[in-house]
Amino acid sequence: MTMREFLRLRPAFFLALAVLMAGCTPMGIQPDQADTPEGALAIAESSGYSDTALRGLLSTAARYQDADRHKDARTILRSEAFDKAQGDTLNQYRLLAMDSIIALDDRGWAADFADALPVDQFSTYPDNHQTQAARLQTSTFELAGQYLKAAQTLIASSPIRPNGGTLADNDRIWQLLKRAPDSQLDAAAQTAIGYEQQGWLELALSLRQPGVTLDTQGRTIRQWQKNWPDHPAANPLPSELRLIITLSEERPGHIALALPLSGPLAEAGQAIRDGFFAAFYEDDKRNEGTKTRIQVFDTNDQAFDALYDRIQQTKPDLVVGPLDKSALAKVADRTSLPTPVLALNYLEDGQSHPDQLYQYGLSAEDEARQIADRLMADDRTQAVALIPWGDWGDRVESALIQRMNQDGGKILNAVRYDPNENLRKTVADLFGIDQSRQRAITIEHTIAQNVEFEARRRQDIDAIVLVASPTIGRQFNPLFAFYFGGDLPVYSPSTIYTGQPDPSRDGDLERVRFTDIPWMLNPDSERRQRASAALPDITQRYGRLFAMGMDAYALSSKLQLLSQVQGSDVDGLTGTLSMTPDGLVRREQGWAIFQQGVPAPLDEPVTDEPADETRQDAPADETAIDSTTPATGVTAPTRE
Repeated sequence: MTMREFLRLRPAFFLALAVLMAGCTPMGIQPDQADTPEGALAIAESSGYSDTALRGLLSTAARYQDADRHKDARTILRSEAFDKAQGDTLNQYRLLAMDSIIALDDRGWAADFADALPVDQFSTYPDNHQTQAARLQTSTFELAGQYLKAAQTLIASSPIRPNGGTLADNDRIWQLLKRAPDSQLDAAAQTAIGYEQQGWLELALSLRQPGVTLDTQGRTIRQWQKNWPDHPAANPLPSELRLIITLSEERPGHIALALPLSGPLAEAGQAIRDGFFAAFYEDDKRNEGTKTRIQVFDTNDQAFDALYDRIQQTKPDLVVGPLDKSALAKVADRTSLPTPVLALNYLEDGQSHPDQLYQYGLSAEDEARQIADRLMADDRTQAVALIPWGDWGDRVESALIQRMNQDGGKILNAVRYDPNENLRKTVADLFGIDQSRQRAITIEHTIAQNVEFEARRRQDIDAIVLVASPTIGRQFNPLFAFYFGGDLPVYSPSTIYTGQPDPSRDGDLERVRFTDIPWMLNPDSERRQRASAALPDITQRYGRLFAMGMDAYALSSKLQLLSQVQGSDVDGLTGTLSMTPDGLVRREQGWAIFQQGVPAPLDEPVTDEPADETRQDAPADETAIDSTTPATGVTAPTRE
């Protein structure tokens, strides 16, 4: 049974469980006694939160859930009423809470709730309800980002679930274990009890070793199967692992690398080429010869559709390229691609393309979507944005607004700017400062008296999205504080960071949070240090493109894995790489924050820094009318 099917059946399930746990105890709070969740809580509080009152609250919450009023149910279930609940009351509370957490997709509540949720909680319910409880529990842990506990729940509940031990079941356990941090897996392996738990953890840890290649992974998986022949994961082996074994034996033998190596894009093409070969030589050295042949083609001043036909004559297994978007469009116009193509750019949204065309690049839209996701994870649901003019800015703005809307947030105001314009006025427009002044002037004209006021920014802003270069960002960031926005967190794409720490200059970017590729955020990594020692000029000037070339090589042997196994990904130097059903490679980057002018890791969502405490649901200012004060005019903004 899928989670969606379970949720359709949930009213009967919770009604039956509520009756079972309530027994003959009076429900306490009846529908006619409280029409609102606040009223129900008040009645329960008046009784000192007795067990009878708590059961009544649970009954009320269950009725709200049955009516799809999960926000009202959340008001009850997130209250302090259940802080000291015990026994059956606590068990029923946990079940109802998980139901609303999932229905509302409330990650913040899930994170708070999951900390006190035992992995074996599902086993406390009657036998005929344990399967449904285990599903809710797994989804709650997953929503909370506690992937190891989600996997442990599935493993522990496998014997009681109809699909326990099936391929779909093993696939989900594997994907959850993949997302668990190394430190948690290591700790769990030291204390794991039971054949199934120990086997899964050993399998996950065996594929976490640094520098593990596709060939090494294939051998490791086969060895694990020999060591654990009776383990549920050994037969059927998770889809991703079965495909890794296959791909390790059938990797591309001949790759055509088609890049602009002359002309205006030559430097970019050469940086990607150097990264591609750096990864190839690493792979070749580790595996004592990969038996892969790479043939390079210069795409400059050539029609790529014709070049593709010439490349075809060399009988490659894969074409990597082109880099130029217009050349990619030519490929997309073809009805079929006899040889798969890993393009190093993206088509325009919605443009059709033939099968076997995969698209990968350093997409600005990917970063915009990740900023939107991070805003929501940090509970910053209403933001304003500064974005430069131009086609590139158009794409960023569109992706940002679309993703915020999808996530349930909102971009209140997106101001486009020219770096040569008056940046003070740009920030004033962003914050609605001029509107504040205009309201005061309107009031003066209306009442025929002078108004004394201090201009204020609009008060419904939770965060600022700043899309800018380091030079422009260093000018904007201090202006936010000048115009009363110093309390607002600032989020930026990778454009805000040069890639080289510069504390003296980047002090003006203090507290700016930004997303960037792992290559840039981990300068001390072994692979970057090794590449920088061999090619210092290329890696310093074109580090992101060099890393892109290295990941393009990694993708050359993983395209089938990503396209065929849902949820699979590759831990790359440009991010965690996954693929959509349309063949688009998506990147999940890392996060950092400027502290004393130097980027510091920012791994977890930050929800403990409150937004402006004066926030209102609509823009507002603190215009004050004082008819007894002599006319003094309008004062200039002052810094708080």
